[in-house]
Amino acid sequence: MQKELAQTTPIMPLQIVHHPDYDAGFAVNHRFPMSKYPLLMDALRRHGLAVPEALSMPEPAPAAWLKLAHAADYVDQVIACEVPEKIEREIGFPVGERVSLRAQLATAGTVLAARLALRHGIACNAAGGSHHARRAQGAGFCTFNDVAVASLVLLAEGAVDNILVVDLDVHQGDGTADILRDEPRAFTLSMHGERNYPARKIASDLDVALPDGTGDAAYLDRLGAILPELSQRRSWDIVFYNAGVDVHAEDKLGRLALSDDGIRGRDEMVIRHFRGAGIPLCGVIGGGYSSDVPALAARHAILFEVASAYA
Repeated sequence: MQKELAQTTPIMPLQIVHHPDYDAGFAVNHRFPMSKYPLLMDALRRHGLAVPEALSMPEPAPAAWLKLAHAADYVDQVIACEVPEKIEREIGFPVGERVSLRAQLATAGTVLAARLALRHGIACNAAGGSHHARRAQGAGFCTFNDVAVASLVLLAEGAVDNILVVDLDVHQGDGTADILRDEPRAFTLSMHGERNYPARKIASDLDVALPDGTGDAAYLDRLGAILPELSQRRSWDIVFYNAGVDVHAEDKLGRLALSDDGIRGRDEMVIRHFRGAGIPLCGVIGGGYSSDVPALAARHAILFEVASAYA
């Protein structure tokens, strides 16, 4: 047993940020599979990836952080659980106490994971990637935009000078593009399904739109050509990697056709490229939608399995 454990446990454990209140307790038949968060942590523990000494839990994000990225009145509405019904409909669920707390924790979790990445080289938040939340309001199952908030917090603190967002969720990162478009120190890439949500997209610094049905080979070929281009643009101090698994062929809200192996190859390509160049990387899990939530959690776990080899 001792020998087997030594072979399966990373020598330096991956820094993982999590919180039990990432799960806001939605009904099992809700379109947003909230139970994937505790199931992801269960999967990481089973695989020996959630090592107690490398686990961190965030405190709720201060309003001052959130207001760097979002309109002050919207932040106040979310914290007070007084979001107008019209905006709640665009988000996709009511913003009660548990949803408000979850949004504050997940956002702070990405800030914490980014700081851990700067210290250790790589870290992952077991939530995050809420890239449809725009400056004025939330949308598309996203209340606060954790990557945009974390980017602006690090820049405000002087911790970094150049930030790259690599968003490979199947949906275009319209909210991140909206919040960061006037921030020259941050560069946003979104590689997504061309005909998927949102219908009205907000231009990222670089958008790569893929046709329905794109599979592993074509996807990885395209990504492999883009990564060197990103590295030629400037010297990045940190990369935020949105590893959404809604690119999977069986995802309810995707239109692409990646397999589990394709997702693993994608994560390996991204992490190897940037960590090979010595650039810190902060991973967030992004979207994934399935009625088979344990299978969905296993897909999200791929990010952590790949990242652990670079810890």
